[in-house]
Amino acid sequence: MVVLKTLEEIELMRESALIVSKTLGMLASEIKPGVDGLYLDKLAETFIRDHGAEPGFLGMYDFPNTLNLSPNAQVVHGIPNNEPLKEGDIISVDCGALKNSYYGDHAYTFAVGEIAPEINQLLQVTKTSLYKGIAEFKAGNRVGDVGFAIQNYCESHGYGVVRELVGHGLGKKLHESPEMPNYGKRGRGKKFVDGMVVAIEPMINMGTRRIKQLRDGWTILTADKKPSAHFEHNVALIDGKPELLSTFDYIYEALGIQSEEETPFKSIKTPL
Repeated sequence: MVVLKTLEEIELMRESALIVSKTLGMLASEIKPGVDGLYLDKLAETFIRDHGAEPGFLGMYDFPNTLNLSPNAQVVHGIPNNEPLKEGDIISVDCGALKNSYYGDHAYTFAVGEIAPEINQLLQVTKTSLYKGIAEFKAGNRVGDVGFAIQNYCESHGYGVVRELVGHGLGKKLHESPEMPNYGKRGRGKKFVDGMVVAIEPMINMGTRRIKQLRDGWTILTADKKPSAHFEHNVALIDGKPELLSTFDYIYEALGIQSEEETPFKSIKTPL
């Protein structure tokens, strides 16, 4: 059952989402060769608590850390460790925060130093597919419209679209209805109506779409060990249109990147 949110609740959710956005922006300056995941994880936990929130993932389903850190061929749910990042790596950072009883939850895949052009293309295509999916999150459309837009764009570039892991509704629970697959057929699935809030999160592999789970019970890896990218935003449906609650602006400020990609989905400018 989909839990619709009032405008007041959506603004509380925006506050939670922006704490995650700011956390990712802070981490953007720290992700470099030689840095390890446990260091990043501690930074994130302290930052979230200092902003009056609780880490959303810590202890959830017994997960042991604040961040999901998934480098290179890891798709999602990687557990932070003390292995240093290397030049040319990529790392997906998925983060959650709980404030005012509502969750924020989104992700960004970072380059560690200079990365190979073909891996950079994977990151750019995956991020672009996220916005193509968000554009279909509008009144009257259905879950399949979002999934189709993401799948069609990524597969046109020869990439694998993970099937077993999906986006989701968001609210007082981290995972609510509806599920938001990154594949699908137009006109299929739950119809979108005002008050819905979802996490849209393409998980796209350079090679096969197939995955496997490591023995730790968490880490998801590509079956062919080729790189995977993951980008995620929190989006509300207001007046029939998608409204971003999260932003990558803090990341872009830290990295010196200019971008207008979020502009069509914002009614409120992010205060940096």
